[in-house]
Amino acid sequence: MSVKDVVTKRFKELCWERGIKINELANISGVTPSTAYSMMDTTRRDISITTIKKFCDGLEITLGEFFSTPDFDNLEQEIK
Repeated sequence: MSVKDVVTKRFKELCWERGIKINELANISGVTPSTAYSMMDTTRRDISITTIKKFCDGLEITLGEFFSTPDFDNLEQEIK
C-alpha cells in the first residue's frame, strides 16, 4: 500500500466511526468538497500535508493521532 492509499483509508475509517460522509468532512474542515473527493480519488497520487492537517482539525484530532496507526508504521520505503 502507498502512503496515499493509507491516508485515504484512514480518513474513510475516521468518517465511518463518526458517521459522516466525505462531503461533511470537507465542510467541517473548511475545504471544498472537490478537494475532499480528489483526495479520495485512487488515480491521484499526491496529497498535501496542509490538506491532511485541515481534515484533522475538522475531526478534532492531532496529526500525531492521525498517523499513529500500524498501517503507517508498516509502510514500505518509498525510495527504491
